[in-house]
Amino acid sequence: MRAIQVKEYVKGPLDLQVSTLPTPAPSPNEYLIEIHSAGTNFFDLLQIQGKYQHQPPLPWVGGAEFAGTVIAVPTAPASAPRFQVGDRVFGATQGAYATHVLAAERTLLPIPAGWSFEDAAGLFVTAPTSYGGLVHRAGVQPGDWVLVHAAAGGVGLAAVQIAKAKGATVIATASTERKRQVARDFGADYVIDYRDKAWPEEVKRLCGPQRGGVDIVYDPVGMIDASLKCVAWNARLLVIGFAAGNIEKVALNRVLLKNVSIVGLHWGQYARFETETVGAVWRGIFDLVAQGKFRGTAFKDESFVGLESVPRALQALGSRGTWGKVVVKVIDDEPEKSRL
Repeated sequence: MRAIQVKEYVKGPLDLQVSTLPTPAPSPNEYLIEIHSAGTNFFDLLQIQGKYQHQPPLPWVGGAEFAGTVIAVPTAPASAPRFQVGDRVFGATQGAYATHVLAAERTLLPIPAGWSFEDAAGLFVTAPTSYGGLVHRAGVQPGDWVLVHAAAGGVGLAAVQIAKAKGATVIATASTERKRQVARDFGADYVIDYRDKAWPEEVKRLCGPQRGGVDIVYDPVGMIDASLKCVAWNARLLVIGFAAGNIEKVALNRVLLKNVSIVGLHWGQYARFETETVGAVWRGIFDLVAQGKFRGTAFKDESFVGLESVPRALQALGSRGTWGKVVVKVIDDEPEKSRL
């Protein structure tokens, strides 16, 4: 097989190279997947530089998210395999920047009908993070006003769609006009440039004097403290991440005065601490997909085809000039169209 193998840590993605490696043999407890598309993540950039919290022993193959076709099922499964040879699946496991990967059944899900490999490759991390946060942690309801920061990112566009599907009014923030237009295209009711320091006042103006602010804040950036200036009574603020690079210190007097809840979400730990919620979240996501209320968020302004394009895709992701999910087509053979 061909793969992006990391033998030593690199300064940046353009230092990565494609290697030829032995194709994994069928495994007693894992599926062998032929990868068609691979999703990129910010943690991939950290990992190749040796800066991530989880570093596999060298050498290792980069990438985590993928979509592809089952070409071999477990040879000694504990129970009947859920998937069969030829099934289209998506999932996440170490080694997605390759033509083939071994994956355990718990890391795989069926690609929704009508979805392309490209869109499915970016579904495993973003969709459950946003659904778990908005539905299970914040309890979004019809009539709520939801503020989504970095709304044109992968989790942001997922959050916009989920909030709209649940009957909320969405205010989206993004840094460029292109990104704000993308947020509109995915359903945002209002868009704001968060580089304008007066953005909290604009949020309050949009909500109107009676409401006073938003009911839910979805924050993958690190903007909780500023967001407390434009929230309603009993607001719920979701801490999703710190993409801006700084871990905030929050003025707790505002938390007290507005009777608000600040709620964290670490989706990756649900499989360890709250497994029953994982299934409920995916059932909710697949239900929205079936209703046509959730579609893929693959970045379409530029194409990344072949493993040789992984360095360029990661560089584009790191530049923060992209929107949605940056996906590499490992195999460019998809005639079908995603739900757009």
